[in-house]
Amino acid sequence: MKNLEKIVSLKGKRFLLRVETSSEAGDYEKYETMRNEIWGFPEDYLPGPRNLMCENFLHDGSALFLVAYAEAPGGSLCADPAQFVGFSYGFVGLKDKERGFRDPVNLQFYSQYTGVKESVREFGLGVALKEFQRENVLGLFGIATITCTYDPLTGVNAWRNVHYFRMDVQEYRVSTYGEYGGLLNRLDVPSDRFFMSWDLRRKTRERPASWEDKIAPERQIVAAENAEVEGRSGRLTLELVRPANLELDYDFLLARIPRDFYLLLRETDVEMPEVRKIPIDWRLETRRAFQSYFERGYRVVDFFPAREEPRKNYYILQRP
Repeated sequence: MKNLEKIVSLKGKRFLLRVETSSEAGDYEKYETMRNEIWGFPEDYLPGPRNLMCENFLHDGSALFLVAYAEAPGGSLCADPAQFVGFSYGFVGLKDKERGFRDPVNLQFYSQYTGVKESVREFGLGVALKEFQRENVLGLFGIATITCTYDPLTGVNAWRNVHYFRMDVQEYRVSTYGEYGGLLNRLDVPSDRFFMSWDLRRKTRERPASWEDKIAPERQIVAAENAEVEGRSGRLTLELVRPANLELDYDFLLARIPRDFYLLLRETDVEMPEVRKIPIDWRLETRRAFQSYFERGYRVVDFFPAREEPRKNYYILQRP
């Protein structure tokens, strides 16, 4: 079997990307260890190492495990456990449950986890892992669709999924994972998600060179204002969401999201109710906006961080 690994150079640093082939159960412990290091929610653990090994499509299941290793200080590049810095994990699923596995066109690949260690996040390794995933889902599985979910309030994921990879938002899911805590979520903030579909064979859609000149207050279904609050680390400026405007009828609309939702979650994790509810307000107002305009036929077509300072993040919604 060919093309099970490749070397990529990202911002001057080399990484080895590999398809996991091991038949040793112990080699699968690293996935749960890193999942917990990144997401920090032990209650949401992956299956045990033996079961993960059995899930591997090279053994008895339908899962694809991708591993990333960083170049060692001396320049060596190999599958060194000490240099394990990222992974991606997903499995084959079905589009139409009634059609089942009888029609290969009915198959899709669900990408459940893609994560990299904090020490290498500035290199674009997450994007490289997703590109490697695309190559292998098409090449090894012969499947042309990847699905996934992500928090619509996280700009880094919106830029990667909507803008860079041109994924389509299929639906808005309310509290997908129930009470979901850890380092990147908070138990009292509903775990709403966009459900995404990625057509791996579709040609890249044309995008405007810039949306900057299209930013207009009258087109914003979700807007925000800055306010100083007493956060977890001290006094700082955060974005407060305004009530969603559900009455607009332009050909395209803008929906604002926070500059850094993860920071907002951490800084508002305090006892003061008026501060603690800031991310909850963001969740509920954007939920109202997306659900309302999706029902009216609008769809997310792009995402961009405006160049103005301080930076503002916007989704672009359009009708067909």
